[in-house]
Amino acid sequence: MKKYYQVIVYFSVIMIVVAFFFSCNINKEKDIANCKPVVNSTDSLIIVDTAKIPKDKFGESVRYVRQLMLNTAYYIGPDGINGKYLRNKMNCTNCQQEAGTKLYSFNLMDSHDNYPQYRAGEGKVLTLAERVNNCIMRPHSGKPLPLDSKEIIAFLSYLKWINGYAPKGKKFKGEKNLEVKFPAVAVSPKRGHILFTKQCARCHGAAGEGIMCADNVTYQYPPLWGTSGYQPGSSMHRIIKQAQWLKANMPQDKATWDKPLLTDSEVLGIAAIVNDDDIHKRPVVKSFDYPFPVEKAIDYGVGPFVDTFSEAQHKFGP
Repeated sequence: MKKYYQVIVYFSVIMIVVAFFFSCNINKEKDIANCKPVVNSTDSLIIVDTAKIPKDKFGESVRYVRQLMLNTAYYIGPDGINGKYLRNKMNCTNCQQEAGTKLYSFNLMDSHDNYPQYRAGEGKVLTLAERVNNCIMRPHSGKPLPLDSKEIIAFLSYLKWINGYAPKGKKFKGEKNLEVKFPAVAVSPKRGHILFTKQCARCHGAAGEGIMCADNVTYQYPPLWGTSGYQPGSSMHRIIKQAQWLKANMPQDKATWDKPLLTDSEVLGIAAIVNDDDIHKRPVVKSFDYPFPVEKAIDYGVGPFVDTFSEAQHKFGP
């Protein structure tokens, strides 16, 4: 009889373990059915080693676009040696620093995995090549590169190569820009002007005109507004977007992603004065983004909107 009870107890334990196992798997299947992705992440900082670019024809394309991103105006600017596609003399790396590989600086390492992608700004799905041209046409006020051009093919080659450093199916440090906390009151361009004079004017000029290189090909420090600056519709023209970038990267000789110099309130203030179109001129655009108002970004400052907030509130808050 004792052995009989021992068998019953043993069998019960086995059944509990089995039930627990199947319960866990059922929950996993339920999560999958409910479209709840398992998001892993890596806490290690990724360093792109350009010495490992292949020494073959593919590698030539990769190296070319890395140089093109660092020296965009030289290659395809208004006086570009390989074509005249840009209308200003800024470079890709003014925003996507270190040719798109710097962390917390509009990093591009996962771009190849993320496209084609629906873009609310355009109201349609864009291919990766079209997204490249999106940058050529907006921040640079340029004309699109032919989709079969050497440059577009090289851009796609480069983005594929740096994508090899991005962990598959995982988030990584620096993939997105740093977050900022929103204040309870509207950000102040007036206060931002004081901060700009103190922190930014030494490089970008008191009038935000930038500092041109001696050869007049491109800028040592790019303009922040004016007809030679980025146009409305650019990511940098959105106050929240720019503030998130500024937090980790400016002033460039003092701030790092892990030790920002400026507070959230201060970077929002600087972004506000830089992007105050009532004070500063920008290139004229024929039409604005977001064909569907319901999809407009919260900090997009041009109506119409589906809510009752004004253009000023959308741009400056709260």
